[in-house]
Amino acid sequence: MFFNQLIRNLPIQIKLFLGIAVMSLSIGYFTGLTFVLQSESETPKGIIENYNGNEYLPDSKIMKFKKSHREILIIIHTHVLSISIILLIIGSLVWKTEIKGSMKAFLTIEPFFSLIVTFGGIYLIWMGYEYFAYLVMFSGSLMTITYLFSVFIIFSALSKPPQSK
Repeated sequence: MFFNQLIRNLPIQIKLFLGIAVMSLSIGYFTGLTFVLQSESETPKGIIENYNGNEYLPDSKIMKFKKSHREILIIIHTHVLSISIILLIIGSLVWKTEIKGSMKAFLTIEPFFSLIVTFGGIYLIWMGYEYFAYLVMFSGSLMTITYLFSVFIIFSALSKPPQSK
């Protein structure tokens, strides 16, 4: 029954459950983004230093060292798995809203491409292809924008009254 209904037509208890779940996912997602900002990884230089270190720069505020192969694999592994699950949940809920199919397809498929490009780009930066920092910034930003828009659509659907039959 639940899987055949739009979000707006669900009982209030399920809407509350979904709303709190989406809020919790979003807190986790944006806490991660806050960490990115605190590690100065929102600029190409900061991204490069975060993974390749800056110990060669004598006037660095915080000294960072190049991640080991094990560290970079752990970072990519944990982020790709956890963000994939977040995107799967959010995307599944977007498909239960009333927006058009082409917009649903974009909002639910694009973030997975951005996820792969972002963390694939991080690996390439670590390998020494530092110019991928710009692609990482773009794809990470696009993933976040689609996430925000999806969450807005979900909360809009949760706040609508059920359609009369």
